[in-house]
Amino acid sequence: MNQAIGGNVEVIGNYRAQLGETPVWCSHSDSLLWVDILQNRLLRYWPNQAGCVHVHPMPVFTSAVLLTTQPETFLVVSQSGISLYNYLNQEFSPLCAWPEDAAGTRPNEAAIAPDGSLWFSTMDPAAQKAIGSWYRVSRSSSTPQRLLGGLLVPNTLQWIDGNIWFADSLRHTFYRATLQPDGLRIEQEYSVTGIPDGSTLTSKGELINACWGSSCLTNYQISGDEMAATGQLTLPVSQPSSCTFGGANLSDLYITSARDGLAVPVALDGAVLKITTTHAGIPARKFRL
Repeated sequence: MNQAIGGNVEVIGNYRAQLGETPVWCSHSDSLLWVDILQNRLLRYWPNQAGCVHVHPMPVFTSAVLLTTQPETFLVVSQSGISLYNYLNQEFSPLCAWPEDAAGTRPNEAAIAPDGSLWFSTMDPAAQKAIGSWYRVSRSSSTPQRLLGGLLVPNTLQWIDGNIWFADSLRHTFYRATLQPDGLRIEQEYSVTGIPDGSTLTSKGELINACWGSSCLTNYQISGDEMAATGQLTLPVSQPSSCTFGGANLSDLYITSARDGLAVPVALDGAVLKITTTHAGIPARKFRL
């Protein structure tokens, strides 16, 4: 059962994730998908079906379950590789193996690029060594292409006006980069306060970032090479991890969170929150099969 907790914040269901991540709105089915990375689970919520939440087991360290051009077939990013998942039959079909040069890492951020390819990041599971990288995979070239290395915790992945924006959480930094034939080239760095985690975009180019450990979202206006903080929204969870827009008008903001690492988590830590906004999001992209 969902619960309103005052103001405009609603708690979705009773599930509390150890490490909730990568919320994705499926407009085809009017449902929200997200994962619990540490519990190896996919969760799916249907607002129009009495708030129904289904839980499916996933491979170890599944960091994302993303949309594809085939309804009810999803792209799964896990430490065992990239695979397609038939949701109705709960069957996996391998797409490509874990990158050979990514031994000792786990996946973290993942998103579909404008061209329909998959981009995903890797990181040290202990979040201590700078051995993280960005990779790209497409249906026509399924061997992962390493785009950039030497990262601690690569997070946030957004394409804006020909630039790729991402963050390295533990370096407290956003980056604006461009894709070159040999990989990503960093064009500019932007230091921020706190630990930037996952983000979503509004239709007007505003980036909404989940601030890990700070109980808030921070809004940034992106314009060309400029990035300016425009406000914050306080949340009733300690570790918001990512967010996305959903609902019929893409104006409902869904926020994942985590309990991992908290000595005394409160009741809502690990919950998914929903906030009705005056913004509009951008439809989730689909992996091109």
